[in-house]
Amino acid sequence: MSQPVPPPDQQPGSQPVDGNPYAAQQPGAQPGDGNPYAGQQPGAPTGNPFAGQQAGAYGQPGQPGQPAPAFGGAPFAPPAPPRDKVALGLVAAVVAALVGAFLYGVIAGAIEREVGYIAIGVGFLVGFAASKVGGRNPILPVVSAVLSVGAVYLGQLIGISIILSDLVHQSASTLFIDHFDALTKAWSEGSDFMTYVFLLLGAMAAFGGAKKA
Repeated sequence: MSQPVPPPDQQPGSQPVDGNPYAAQQPGAQPGDGNPYAGQQPGAPTGNPFAGQQAGAYGQPGQPGQPAPAFGGAPFAPPAPPRDKVALGLVAAVVAALVGAFLYGVIAGAIEREVGYIAIGVGFLVGFAASKVGGRNPILPVVSAVLSVGAVYLGQLIGISIILSDLVHQSASTLFIDHFDALTKAWSEGSDFMTYVFLLLGAMAAFGGAKKA
């Protein structure tokens, strides 16, 4: 006579319950292949690799376990840079040119000669003042160079008026205001190559001063 074969994972001799040979098995028991995850249901794929992560700063996916940003949203935008104050720069250049011309004329009239370093200083003062006040606008170096030429020229006329004031026994201001045409004629007759070099040095110094401001 043959004996009935017990079902898998059932100890021989155990009796089925209500005719069910598998009723004696414990629910959730691990399968025999040793895989602890065999009984878990796989999650439904969503197509998003960052689905389980919290949102990071600026909309980037954060790392697991890291808190979300305190305020969220986009960062504060930096303030827009102020516009170049070209008008103020031009005013500053004109004022610097007048001051430089007066200083140039006083020094040239006192020593009765022209000095190239003074022309360079006047030009640098004009260009530096223009860009320092008006910002880095490309028009300011050009305007500063033109104004520096006028400043050096005006300074030379002031120097001539100071020198002639001792000869004609009149004040330099009177000669400069009442006999301005005579001063320009004297400048034209007495100018030489170095006179124009000083004008060029002033323009170059003004352009360089505007770039360095």
